Amino acid sequence: VLGTRHDIPRLVQEEGIDEVVIAMPTAPGSAIREVRAICERAKVAAKTIPGLYELINGSVTVRQIREVRIEDLLRREPVHTDLAAVERYIAGAVVLVTGAGGSIGSELCRQIAARKPGQLLLLGHGETSIYNILSELTRLAPKVPLVPLIADVRDEDRIARLLLRYKPQVIFHAAAHKHVPLMESNPEEALTTNVLGTQYLLQAAERAGTSRFVLISSDKAVNPVNIMGASKYLAEVLVQHAARRTGRPFVVVRFGNVLGSRGSVVPLFERQIAEGGPVTVTHPEMTRYFMTIPEAVQLVMQAAVLGQGGEVFVLDMGEPIRILDLAYDLISLSGLTPGKDIEVVFTDIRPGEKLHEELFGAGEERLNTAHEKIFLTRGSPTLSEEELAEGIARALQAARREDMAALYRTLRELIPSFCPAEELLERSTTKGDVASERQSISALECRPSIHTG
Repeated sequence: VLGTRHDIPRLVQEEGIDEVVIAMPTAPGSAIREVRAICERAKVAAKTIPGLYELINGSVTVRQIREVRIEDLLRREPVHTDLAAVERYIAGAVVLVTGAGGSIGSELCRQIAARKPGQLLLLGHGETSIYNILSELTRLAPKVPLVPLIADVRDEDRIARLLLRYKPQVIFHAAAHKHVPLMESNPEEALTTNVLGTQYLLQAAERAGTSRFVLISSDKAVNPVNIMGASKYLAEVLVQHAARRTGRPFVVVRFGNVLGSRGSVVPLFERQIAEGGPVTVTHPEMTRYFMTIPEAVQLVMQAAVLGQGGEVFVLDMGEPIRILDLAYDLISLSGLTPGKDIEVVFTDIRPGEKLHEELFGAGEERLNTAHEKIFLTRGSPTLSEEELAEGIARALQAARREDMAALYRTLRELIPSFCPAEELLERSTTKGDVASERQSISALECRPSIHTG
């Protein structure tokens, strides 16, 4: 040992070092960031070995040296998981993953396959994504019986028949529309997929005798200001009603953004950098919660162990990250200088977006669980099952007519904290204080006003 990280500049000069390898797979992102900054000042290349989550899922080995990525800079302390408890409900069981070809769904499949299920059902609407995860798992877990199912969760009859045929004991429901601006202009799609799809799956799960159901939810469901968030809120309530009705451990797991998921901000920034810029950021103060996909999935599987029925589990996302800082980091990781080699431009907040997301809603109490990285909140649905079903039907009718005023009215009746982001913006424009209103976008501010449509 020749010294500490602070000795790197001196050692580079004295020893003629060309490259520094950061060999700390369990180190938090702050340590990786510090070492890389020291290397930058010393004008020496820095690479790293894979992080702990990459090593756990078996996709890489510790010998594979690679460039430092954004995931390394945001890495947190390793999560301690009770693998034995997870394996007890997975091993030998028939497990269904919806949205199995997506970013979260495919990682769920990888981690479930490692726990030796009796059968793993890969359900998805897109044949290419299902083919890709099927091919990968056939290679990585050749002894696990895999069943690819090309199906749409909105097809009530097919979902019912598939569940009665395969009788999954455990369901992870990851199929969903997630893009906020796209769902603002396509509300029918958001409601039919995120709400009706969840309802049909829950009904089929009850009839098939499914013993454990986990809905993957979003921080957008908290005090929702957009259609996507409202649809995920309603999906959460449907799961709570099903848990109460059946007495089974049907639960919700809620978390924020995951790094590198398809269509997310990191791949967008990387493409913009590769094209020479500019990198587009909606607002200089916008923040989001982030975690890596393997970490999120590991906690989702752990939360399923903790569930008794009806809980909304919330993953510890750490501190929110400013999107502008994320853009600067990605530009720097590409060996370029922000503002000099790559321009950063601000494009304004998109339809339905909040400046800052929240993890707990109005009236939700943050409670600890047996796991330090998983919290929970227990809420009682304010509407009966009949009132909820009738309201969802009216919301769908309004969406199909493209009557946004009627849709917003109905969503307000269903969701006490719902308020469209655009209405908050209009109100702030009247006040003449757009910036401060945007910073405090919260559906609570909507309650005093009456939307007449």
